[in-house]
Amino acid sequence: MTTYANSTRRYILGLGCERGTDWNDVRALAERAFQEVGIGSRQVLAVVSIDTRMDEPAILATATHFRLPARFFTVEALERETPRLKNPSELVFAHVGCHGVAEAAALAAAGPDSELVLPKIKSSFATAAIARVV
Repeated sequence: MTTYANSTRRYILGLGCERGTDWNDVRALAERAFQEVGIGSRQVLAVVSIDTRMDEPAILATATHFRLPARFFTVEALERETPRLKNPSELVFAHVGCHGVAEAAALAAAGPDSELVLPKIKSSFATAAIARVV
């Protein structure tokens, strides 16, 4: 497991999106998330999501655009984060098998003592959330 506790970068960007979402929509949502928290991409450690989106061009292009690594988590790892989610979704659970993607991935990557500083925000086809490494 990667640990980020000693890094000067303290945030993780969690993303979720429907297949085939335009990468510009995901990028714009990420930028909106950064604005809402009051951070820049240089304060972010990674872009994270569910492993079924490992090959999703929009998520990969967004990570590349911000020069950030992309990490992906299994459904089981994301489901373990359910008690910490601000916006668990039965609809997401029905579709992918966990109660959240963006929030859960951000929390999973940031570690057990992390906190959501931006609960899930949405665009038409994507979600974003930001967790802070504590």
